Amino acid sequence: MKLATLRTSTGTRAVKLATVDGRELLVDLGEEELGAFLARPDWAERAAAAGGDDAATYDPADADFAPVVPRPSKVVCVGHNYTNHINEMGRDLPAYPTLFTKFADTLLGAHDDIEKPAETDALDWEVELVVVIGAPVRRASEEEAAAAIAGFTVMNDISVRDWQFRTIEWTQGKIWDSSTPVGPYLVTPDELPGGVRPRLTVRTTVDGQVMQEDDTATLLFDPVMLVRYISTIVRLNPGDLIATGTPAGVGHARDPQVYLVGGESVVTEIDGLGACVNRVVKA
Repeated sequence: MKLATLRTSTGTRAVKLATVDGRELLVDLGEEELGAFLARPDWAERAAAAGGDDAATYDPADADFAPVVPRPSKVVCVGHNYTNHINEMGRDLPAYPTLFTKFADTLLGAHDDIEKPAETDALDWEVELVVVIGAPVRRASEEEAAAAIAGFTVMNDISVRDWQFRTIEWTQGKIWDSSTPVGPYLVTPDELPGGVRPRLTVRTTVDGQVMQEDDTATLLFDPVMLVRYISTIVRLNPGDLIATGTPAGVGHARDPQVYLVGGESVVTEIDGLGACVNRVVKA
């Protein structure tokens, strides 16, 4: 299944991509947004059954996607999780996941503009596979962690590098307001090769030039392990997001360094999940 949060003239709506009378349409799931829908214990059954004659539908061609979960209780991000990226940044392979957080205020829809902050000249791209949580979980076993994964989506973890590296803590370079596209769809594991440990190509292009390309099968810490590890620290709630890290090819690690200055089209895509397609605009 492919699920999303859609902006409409009357507010946001949780939707499912489905074939109705031979047409692909977005079918209303009866909730304002996907986080609220995932909070239902029977969300998977309800989503599978959606598509009756009485449900509102929307044309995907006109879709205005909100962040796939607009108001997650937490967004946990993982740094240094692809070997090639760790090497390009000159770091040792970590023994444990490197964690930092984002806030709901940082999130954008999959096709929204990314505003380049006036305060930086070091705006960078980072394509990431994102785990979407579908059930409350704490101190999860491997089986519980796998069962808590509702699906996966795409994030562009836009980074403000000069602020990120002002201190040894990265957070201030990662949480700029309205900076982080996520979506367009949550795709359930049953549709993906590898299931809850998907094997998918991830890619970033900037104005058509490929900047990043790798395979999620090479993640150092896989999604199930990350749910187990993070849920040991803090309760994970339906709709929470875990961004699993970015591969090699970021602008900061290039020689010479390359940053987003405004006017670029940035596409962060993952096979089977879709793409965030965003224009960078100056503040």
